[in-house]
Amino acid sequence: MRKEFLSEFFGTFSMVFIGCLAIKMDYSGPVVSFAFGFAVFLVILLSRRFSGAHINPAVSIAFTVTGHLERRLLPVYVVAQLGGGFCAALIIGEYGATEFSTSYRSGMIIEVIITFLLMFGIYLTIWQTDSDAFVAMSVGSIVGLLAFYFGQYTGASMNPARTFGPAVVSGFWELHWLYWVAPIIGGIIAGVIMNYVFVNKAEPKTKNVSRSTSKSQQLEQYEKQYLSRLEKEPAKEEPKKVLRPRKTRARKSKPQSDLEKYEKRYLDRLEKQAQEKVDSIDEE
Repeated sequence: MRKEFLSEFFGTFSMVFIGCLAIKMDYSGPVVSFAFGFAVFLVILLSRRFSGAHINPAVSIAFTVTGHLERRLLPVYVVAQLGGGFCAALIIGEYGATEFSTSYRSGMIIEVIITFLLMFGIYLTIWQTDSDAFVAMSVGSIVGLLAFYFGQYTGASMNPARTFGPAVVSGFWELHWLYWVAPIIGGIIAGVIMNYVFVNKAEPKTKNVSRSTSKSQQLEQYEKQYLSRLEKEPAKEEPKKVLRPRKTRARKSKPQSDLEKYEKRYLDRLEKQAQEKVDSIDEE
């Protein structure tokens, strides 16, 4: 848990510091977009193996809803992300309010849509490859492109932690709720849709494969146990039995265990193979 906390804290710190510093230095839109995209690329590349490199409460909440993040870890992730964003903003200092040049309704729609696209891209990428470099390049590019096209309207936050830190430092809380509600809604919608399409649709096939695989593994285990027992047991001479007339009575047969059933099938198979071999020799 400590590893995940530190990874998310320093990952979010780096993303907010690099991206928001470019805003404070009054660079042009393309440069700011590149700064955020490159920061996300760098963080995912370096810290994905430790925590998944969410660096975004909306991403962590969506992963929790779809079952890809344990619920007990969600508060750890969110606290680490908010703390990292706040510390980064504290070092950068006040640099003005987030640019918002559209109506509340349009801004809400924009933030929902771009967070949906971001989350959609994340799910699509991580379910196609496990390469940290490819995931970092893909998600970083998505962040950079969305920031470039939509930054002029709402700042293209897509991330409550990215907005929270600067808001605390600058004391500017107008429309702050929008940067929480919209990204969370967009992330959850993308997560539910992608989880249904890529997980639930493939679930029956997965179950059939897993069942057949487990059955095969169980048979292999039985065979190993049986052969191992034969090797350990010394050959015993069967004592001669003296047949004496006696009354017989029916005994209830005990239910056979899985191992005993397998032994019987195994011996029957060996006997059948031996008989087939003898028959083939006789025919020759």
